[in-house]
Formats: sequence, structure tokens, C-alpha cells
Amino acid sequence: MSKPLLILNRGESLAAWALSPVMATPFPGLPAPAEDKQNYKYINGFVDVGDLPCRVATWRDVATRTVTLDTSWPVESLYLPGANRRVEFSQFRSTPTRLARWCRTSLSAPVDRYCSFRLSTRGGVHIWVDGEIAARFEPFTRNSTEQSVVHLPIKAAGSDIMVLTEDMAERDTNWFFELTLLDDVPLAVHLPGAPADAHLDSLKALAAEVRPAGEFTGPNNPLVLEFDTPATLAVAIHAKVGSTSHAKHTMLDRTVTLNAGETKVTLCRGDDLPEGYHILDLTFIVDDTRVSRQIACAIIHDIAPQPRHADIADRKREALLHSAREGEMRMGTALAMLAAGLPPDQRFRDIVEETLTLIEERWDCADFVSVPLLWAYARYAAQFPTDLRTRTETVLLNFRYWVDEPGNDVMWFWSENHALCFHVSQLMAGQIFPDGHFTAANRNGNEQARLAAERLHSWFDAVEAEGLAEWNSSAYYPVDFIGLLALVEFAPTDIATRARRVTDRIFTMTALHTLGGVPAGSMGRAYDKELRAGPLTELAPFATIAFGKGWLNQGVASLPLFAAGSYLPPPELNELAWPEPGSAVTAHYTQGYDHATHLSLFKTPAVQLSSNAGAKPGGYGHQQHVVDVLFSAHPLARSWINHPGEDDPWGSQRPSYWAGNGVLPRAAQHENIALLLYDLGSNPRLDFTHAYVSQAGVEAHLIDGTLILRSGNGLLAYKATAPLEPITKGPSKGREYRCYGKVMGWMALVAEGDDMNAFARRIAGLDLSLDGRHLTLKGLPSGSIELDWNAGLSVDGKAVTHPNMSIEPLIQRRKLSETMAG
Repeated sequence: MSKPLLILNRGESLAAWALSPVMATPFPGLPAPAEDKQNYKYINGFVDVGDLPCRVATWRDVATRTVTLDTSWPVESLYLPGANRRVEFSQFRSTPTRLARWCRTSLSAPVDRYCSFRLSTRGGVHIWVDGEIAARFEPFTRNSTEQSVVHLPIKAAGSDIMVLTEDMAERDTNWFFELTLLDDVPLAVHLPGAPADAHLDSLKALAAEVRPAGEFTGPNNPLVLEFDTPATLAVAIHAKVGSTSHAKHTMLDRTVTLNAGETKVTLCRGDDLPEGYHILDLTFIVDDTRVSRQIACAIIHDIAPQPRHADIADRKREALLHSAREGEMRMGTALAMLAAGLPPDQRFRDIVEETLTLIEERWDCADFVSVPLLWAYARYAAQFPTDLRTRTETVLLNFRYWVDEPGNDVMWFWSENHALCFHVSQLMAGQIFPDGHFTAANRNGNEQARLAAERLHSWFDAVEAEGLAEWNSSAYYPVDFIGLLALVEFAPTDIATRARRVTDRIFTMTALHTLGGVPAGSMGRAYDKELRAGPLTELAPFATIAFGKGWLNQGVASLPLFAAGSYLPPPELNELAWPEPGSAVTAHYTQGYDHATHLSLFKTPAVQLSSNAGAKPGGYGHQQHVVDVLFSAHPLARSWINHPGEDDPWGSQRPSYWAGNGVLPRAAQHENIALLLYDLGSNPRLDFTHAYVSQAGVEAHLIDGTLILRSGNGLLAYKATAPLEPITKGPSKGREYRCYGKVMGWMALVAEGDDMNAFARRIAGLDLSLDGRHLTLKGLPSGSIELDWNAGLSVDGKAVTHPNMSIEPLIQRRKLSETMAG
């Protein structure tokens, strides 16, 4: 037998497989109304909303079907050990889709024997050994990890292992399986169809290490892929980038060659791609062997925040024209074209037709585009080409506006942003077609509008009392604006007044957490894009229009509604977004059901520290971004601490490696200092927490175990209760500092100043210690700060509670000298 690819030992997961293409089949099930679990009590994280028709149909199918082994499939790529111990194919599907993929590998044991594996899966798994079915495990629960133990007969001469992995995709689908060896026996792994050892080692290294050079690429710079290990032979790298609109369009499709001995290759020029945070689908190719990898890159054409017109009306007009000309292919762009007075052209037709298809086929997030479509129709129906106007009327009358109307789609109705957009869509459609027959609901427009108004009042009752579960989210505030800005324009007076009041509050929170033109801070929901590329979020242009300086980009989910509408944010917010030199702004408030979020902000012109002391310690973080530091000297100069929620630095789970928390900390903030206390449990999947440090505009020094960061006049110090270990290779090279352990504590302290050495000497006098689950910081001028897992925060021996338990921010403006705790 040939030399094995690797030896699998006890406790290790089998992550070496030859893969078939993914088989994707529409599988909607029979239309039915869903259980209306909307109680208007919004919590942060995934909500179990019952079983949709597609999942009910899947269980019925699984219960009666017979699955046969297929060995005729072509090998599309290899899955190799590296970034992820799971065999993972997570993805997003906007319509109900059954997914399947064949996987093959070979194992040999020292002697013929049965070997036990822990099988973890989201979806269903069949396993064949040497052509005979050996295991079947088909829970098919939605995004819930299920486990079983399987016993596989492994021969000394080698056994062929075939796996069929399947899942029922409903929107975001965390699809994977993992086979972890439980027996204390070494198994040799052979991968059928793998190239020579040297070739395979090179492909493994390249796929595991690949990253873009730098935090972003400008228009006049090349987009470079870099690696740590030189290629051992010439490797073709095929790169593909799709658009961010619902109907994917290919924006880049090319192949480049990484020559033997090289660690860098130019993929394209920055201006070959539009501005955006793009997903790069990479395939490394040697002869007939292919290894796939997915990473991300930021393309930013203007890195500095640009001054805009002095008058907000002029800024709105500039943004409207920018959206009309540069916006992505979404309905907001078509609305911007009409509002800007541009004639409907082929681009307008393409956008509207795509939008109508999404609504017609009831894609997830159809509610996000139905509102701007309704706005455009309400204001500019006469400008629609006749066929598009007729089709628009038909599509809007046939749409499903709530869960009580029968359907077999996977549209998400239950989060605060989707509930709002569906209710607004139902209200606007009912008002536009008062006597029209809405086929899904079997109601007329007047009845639809009445129901929508009742539901909207329930939504406002909740949000006005509790605030938002998706606090400060630069991903979802723009989605909230879709509904709120439309209500300001089109709703009855009582609802429009409530919408204006909530919109004012969101702009206030945005102003508080905007620094250098970048909206940031602790967030209820964050993705990598919001954390790593602030100017590319759609909330950044909102801040630009509202506060006078910043970026315009391709985001058009709701920006054209702001630019074309009558709403104006309170003018006094500008001084919160751009604080005066020598001053500090602090804020405290709560958000979310039952005061789930306790937000604290410390902000100077140079640096901003934001945290959430309400995070449930030890809980699951989903997309919660607990603590955040932002510098003003560079728009990508940012840092934060989290516990990774998955293995892969380029992964897309919720929580991911950088966004959210696998395990939430106990957190607290006192003035310019945040403390975090982590207890990862007895058997964490990843036994470390870590800090992300941007390389853009940030100078980093690890001095005697303390990490000192400087960006402009902004300073940040990290201390931890275990050594901080810099990562020197792979996707996080130079950006990641890990703290290993199951129980650990962190300190983050921000300050302003131009003498980093003096700051470092001052920080060296601080002592951070851990006693069980009690964290103590000593050496401060104001005394000690302590954080206890159960009791919370105390300062100089006195318990400190959150200063303001209202959703209305308690804002204070003070001199810097009066606010520095350390």
C-alpha cells in the first residue's frame, strides 16, 4: 500500500475526502400556513419557529425512501485537513433546496477490526464501508448539531469509505458532518485520486494559508494573494467572484498561475472589481486534482472619508445620484433612478424584472425589496413600462405577506427587521390596492392594510419599550430603515409619528457609535464585513448624509429611501459623531427584550471603546459582538476580542471565527476600561479566545505580555491572564493574538496621546489577575476594578450597576482628563 496521506489518532477528526459536485434540488413541500409564533419579544439569536413544509416533506421522504450507493460520480475537488476539522459545506439558499454530496476516502487499521467514531452532523448521513451500508443517521433538524456513535469495520489492507451527506436548506444552512475517532488505534488515511505527496502537501498548505495581501485593495493597486509556504510546483488558481445581488452575476472569472518557489500572485487590479467586500471562490489546480477554498477581500476606492456638501438636502441629492448610477443591481437603485429623474432604461428593466422574480418565487428577503418596489410604484407607476407595471400589480397582489397566508417558501418572518418589512409591505400594498384581491390571504386591500396597521402597532409597542435586539448593527440598521422610512412617507399619521420617533433614536445610537465616519461599536448582529470593512457597510453612507463626511458605496437596500424621502435626522447629532478635540463622550443605555443588552460607550476624537455588559455569560453568542475598539486615524483601524465560533478563519457560520462568540463572556466597562471574563466550559471545541488587530493604520507591539496598539493619537492596551501568542502564519497572520485556557480574563484600556512609550510604561504598572472566576485589575489611580462571574463589576470595592436602564441613551460630554480611569 502507498504511503498514507496522514495518520488519524484518537480524538482527531477525519477531514480528508474526495468530493462529488453538490447536488441541489428544489424541495418546497406542500403550501400551508405556518404557526404564527410572532410575540414581538425579540431576542438575539436563532429562534425556533416550527417546521416548515419543506422539512415536513423531507421527513416524510426520508422515512420511506431507499438510498443506494453511487460510485459513478466525478471527483470535483478534494477536502483536505487544514482550517476546519468538520467536513463543511455551509451556504445560503433563498428557496427550499435539498442538498447532497458524495464523499470518499480510505482507511486502514493495524489489524482487521471495528473502529468507533462520534458522528456529528447537521443534516443526514449514510456511510458505506467496502460497498456495504455501515451507518445511517438522518435527524434532519434545522441548524442543530446532532450526534451518534457509529462502528465501522476497517481492514488492515484498507477499507473504502463512502459518505452521502445531505441537508434541507432553509436560508442560512450550516451543513456539515464530522467523524471523530474514539478508539485508541492509529488509522492510516489514503485519499483516492490524490496527487503525489509533494503535490498534495503544497495544495494543502496553499489552501490553508491563502489570504489577500493587506486589509483592502485600492483601484490603482493589484489584488494580491499571499501564502507562507512557497509553492513546490506551478499551481493554477481559478478565482471567481459573484455579485451581491440576489440573482448572482459573475464579476470576475479568471485563472492565474502561482509559480514554483513563489509566495505571492497577482489576481487582478483593484478596479477590475467594484467597491465591496467580495467573496473569492478559489480553486487550486494541479493536473486533475482540485482543492477549493473560499476567502474574502475588501475593495475600497477612496480610503479617506470625503467631505460632503454643507447642506443635508445637497448631500441627499448627491447620494441619490450616486445610488442611481453606482448602486448594485437591487430595487433601491431602480427607485433612485426614478427619484433622480433618470429615464427607465435597460438597467432599470433588468432590476425590476429580477425584483419581481424574487417576490414571485418568494425568495428569502423578498420583503426587503418589496418595500422599495411599493415605494417606486406608489410614486412613479406612470413611468413604469406598461408590461412591467402590469406584472408589478399581479406580483404584489399574489405575494405572501405573513405566516397566516399559505406558503411553502423559506422566507423569514420572525426577526425584528423581517417582521417590520413584512408589515410595511402589507400596509403599503393594501393602501395602494384597497379593493384588490390578495390571493394568498384571500382578503382585499382594505383588510390587508387594517391587519398590517394592528401588527405595526404591536411592533412599535415592543421596540418603544424594549429597544432593538439587533443593536448598533451596521448590517441591520439599514434594513430597519427600509420599513421605518417608508412608514414616515406613506403610513397613517399615528404610525408615521411612531416610525419617525424610532428612526430618530436609531440615528442617535448611530451618531454615538460613529468615529471618523465609520459606524461601529458593540453590535447585536455582525458579520465579518461589518467588522473588517466599515466603509463598505450601508450604514456608512447613512452616517455620511447625516453627519457630513464619509463614504458613498453600492449599498441600496434603504439608502435611496433616505435620500429621496422627507425624513431628516436631528441636527444636534453631528457633534456626537464628530466630538471636539480634548473632549470625551460617554453613553449608557439598554436594548433588547428584558434589558438584554447593557451598552457602554467611551469615545474621544481618536479612539472609541464600546461594550455590552448584558451578554449572557457562558451562553451562545450567535452574532453578538460584545466589545469593540475603533480608531479614527484609518477607517479600517479596528480591534476586538471574541471566542471563535468555528474552526475556519474564513468560515461563515453564526457565530463565525471573528463575528459573534462561541461562548459569551461576562463583560463590564468602567469609563475607558473594559474587562472580559471567559469560562469556556470543561471541553470547549476551541480552547482559546483571541484579539483581532487590523494591520491598516495600526502599530502593534507585544511588550512583556502586554499588547500595545497605536493608531494616530489613539492608544489601546490589552492584558490577559495567560500569555498572548501572536499568530505568524495563515489567514490571520499579524492580525490575531490568542490567549489559551478554559477560564481567562482580558483587559482593554483605551486612551489618547502621542507618546506610546509613556503609555506602555503606565500600562506596565497595572496587574491583571484571576482567582477562580474573579478578575481583578490593580494599579489604577482610581483604585482596583474587579469583575466577578456572578456578582458583576465593582470599583475600589464598591459594586457598580449599569448607570442607565433606559433605552434612551444617557449621554455625557466631558473633558478627557475627567474621564480616564487608568
